Amino acid sequence: MRKWMSLILVLVCISTIKAQKPKLVVGIVIDQMCYEYLYRYQPNFSKNGFNRFLNQGVNFRNTLYNYVPTYTGPGHASIYTGTTPSNHGIIGNEWYDKNKKQTINCVADENYRSICTTSLEGNCSPKNLKTYTITDQLKLTYPTSKVFSFSIKDRGAILPGGHLSNGSFWYDYSSGKFISSSYYTAQLPEWLKEFNSVNNASTYLKKWDLLLNETMYGAADDSPYEVIISGKNKAIFPYDFPSIENNMSVFTLSPFANTLLTDVALSALDNENLGKTKECDFLAISYSTPDIAGHAFGPYSRELEDMYYRLDREIARLIDKLEQQVGKKNLVVFLTADHAVVPVPQMLIDKNLPGGYIYMDKLQQSLKEALKTDLGIKEELILIEENQHFYLNHSVIKSENYSLQQITNTMKKILLEWPGIKAVYTKEELMLEKGVEDEWKTMVRKGFDYNRSGDVVFLVEPGYLTKTTDSPKAHQGTSHGSSFNYDAHVPLLWYGRTWKKTDIFSPCEITDIAPTLVHLMNLQRPGAMTGSPLLELLKK
Repeated sequence: MRKWMSLILVLVCISTIKAQKPKLVVGIVIDQMCYEYLYRYQPNFSKNGFNRFLNQGVNFRNTLYNYVPTYTGPGHASIYTGTTPSNHGIIGNEWYDKNKKQTINCVADENYRSICTTSLEGNCSPKNLKTYTITDQLKLTYPTSKVFSFSIKDRGAILPGGHLSNGSFWYDYSSGKFISSSYYTAQLPEWLKEFNSVNNASTYLKKWDLLLNETMYGAADDSPYEVIISGKNKAIFPYDFPSIENNMSVFTLSPFANTLLTDVALSALDNENLGKTKECDFLAISYSTPDIAGHAFGPYSRELEDMYYRLDREIARLIDKLEQQVGKKNLVVFLTADHAVVPVPQMLIDKNLPGGYIYMDKLQQSLKEALKTDLGIKEELILIEENQHFYLNHSVIKSENYSLQQITNTMKKILLEWPGIKAVYTKEELMLEKGVEDEWKTMVRKGFDYNRSGDVVFLVEPGYLTKTTDSPKAHQGTSHGSSFNYDAHVPLLWYGRTWKKTDIFSPCEITDIAPTLVHLMNLQRPGAMTGSPLLELLKK
């Protein structure tokens, strides 16, 4: 009888642990991280950084973005809302505002002012986010819960924090300090004022040299595919950042920006007593610097390799403090990326792999000539190209009684004939046509918003990037935004509670993270959420 009673008690305890809400949830988003970095760099990772997730956590190894475009703004919004841009409205980092007739930042808001700076970097809010986030739902359900979010980029802090955060803070390029918007507060908390006074970028700025012995690196240092930053004649180590002009801006390219971000998050952890209150708290951290460096140097550079070895140590330091603060069983941490990145197309060309460039000045001239030749249109109808969307001048089209369908069909014909373009969709096709679709069109549709997107959308072939014009600099550095796996396949790691090392190979989507948090935190599914919970994680 005693043995059976003990067994029942154990089962009850296990059930209680599984049902218990965490004291603290931490979301770590790494801006521009390819899935394979986990394994390419693993031999030189420390024991307690990425390897702590790989060896003691749950690894969803087949996590994909299910829409285009794969950019920072849409990525963060999709992670935290559990749905795609067609629902949450963040269709790019910027888009053309048809009413204002100008390109706008996805989190810009002229109705609010900067806090703690004279620059305009803080004139922001989450108003363009058309639904609410998992962090909003937490605050709705448990108003005493605390939500704080931090990033170098404004969008990396604002979108995860949602509409109701206790504080969302980002880097000010003019002062090197963390700032916010009057949307959230009239002044920074005292602890952040104190942090800024002694821990701004100027105190972290130093020479960047290799962390490890040179023989431990797989990537070559001197590469023709990398952007050469100001003050240097080659993209090679070391980088003497203190000697570079305008170094408050260049600082964000350095790994020490990751250190600054970790330090401010740890300061919030202590000063706001996160994880020590009655209800569950949420800390969102977005490491922007890997993206800033990745654009300049590319995914096969020594600079990015060293960046990740150093970031690994920052994550180890962060998790050590989190465990100390609340204990592993009271902690839920997820780590993912807002997108990955295409290899530098010129490198692909030189290796005889598919890839190349589309120069938009030549393409737009060809479109203009086709509209003139085929339809007799002399006016400039293309207002702007943004995120591979063409926005047309509807005022002229209406006043001249042109056929919009004829215009978009002509553009589609020319675009499909252009080398490097894979697919083209008109607004009418995306909004009206239903039925059987190819997978690329489905991804475009999920990233499309009727009021914010353009009239004609095109996708490039694998390995291609768009550039404004051809020049030597156009062949250095890289970007992202496509539907292909080099942009869409990202890490998804979970750590905490009673989870043990597990590799999950079944497919999942980036929009499944927030629906999983719904059940870990015992919340209602928020707003326009369309993702599905990760059952393999919830059963553990």
